[in-house]
Amino acid sequence: MKNVAILISGSGSNMVTLAQSMRGDHPARPCVVLSNRPDAGGLAKAQALGIPTVVVDHKEFKGDRAAFDAAVIAALDPYAPDVVALAGFMRILTPEFITHYAGKMLNIHPSLLPKYKGLHTHQRAIEAGDAQAGCSVHEVTAELDGGPILAQERVDIAPDDTAETLAAKILPLEHKIYPETLRSFVSGAFAARD
Repeated sequence: MKNVAILISGSGSNMVTLAQSMRGDHPARPCVVLSNRPDAGGLAKAQALGIPTVVVDHKEFKGDRAAFDAAVIAALDPYAPDVVALAGFMRILTPEFITHYAGKMLNIHPSLLPKYKGLHTHQRAIEAGDAQAGCSVHEVTAELDGGPILAQERVDIAPDDTAETLAAKILPLEHKIYPETLRSFVSGAFAARD
């Protein structure tokens, strides 16, 4: 059985779908949910699901990303994660962190990568006049939102869509493909790729 650590910063909706998918014959289980925000709504949801939670408040590190990432590693490693799943974790990770968990990290991103890395993805897709938007699950590498893409889902952008309505259309797609991709990832389905 593989251990999956899930990192969040907010409400934890993707964390909940990942955790709920890891039941029955699933080859993994959630071992810990970590947040960089003590007020993240997802912490209570994780506790309600019986998952241990840890907070490493980024504000205590006053912009020292290396020290913050070292503290996150120190908090995660006792749980021996085989996979680290970023689920709305709003921190840019240092190369040291990414190297520590190389080949073990997944992220869900609300755009059709390689388009619109970073923030404000829905607004950027609308402003560009794109016909479609969507979400991507990718491996985490040192390049922001630049690792190998493992899965994508698309949705049409309506003429009257706003960033908020587009986000609401994409979130159910995230909840569909992230658990599917995690299951494939922990089963070794992507191991043969190069």
